[in-house]
Amino acid sequence: MMMLIAILVLAAGTFLIRLSGPLLRERISLSAHAEAVLKAGATVVLLALVATSAVVVEGDWAGWALPAGVLVGGVLAWRRAPLAVVVVAAAATTALLRLAGVS
Repeated sequence: MMMLIAILVLAAGTFLIRLSGPLLRERISLSAHAEAVLKAGATVVLLALVATSAVVVEGDWAGWALPAGVLVGGVLAWRRAPLAVVVVAAAATTALLRLAGVS
């Protein structure tokens, strides 16, 4: 029963947070600087997530192959390669490095 209450409270909170955007859009105006800072903050959070996912696996060092694959995929994505090319190149880089004995 407690779990159900917790789920319902979290669902209601999530709904209210998502609803607040459209409702407060006209009431709150941000400066150009504040908008730039918020955009940069979102980018930093995403990059931090990618970095930690690429370097740590199950609480331990992932080895060099995985970060190298992520780096190859990141460079290709930055160069605006098609998604399939990015994914295949990143996976192939990681697999080939592991096959070569680089862990």
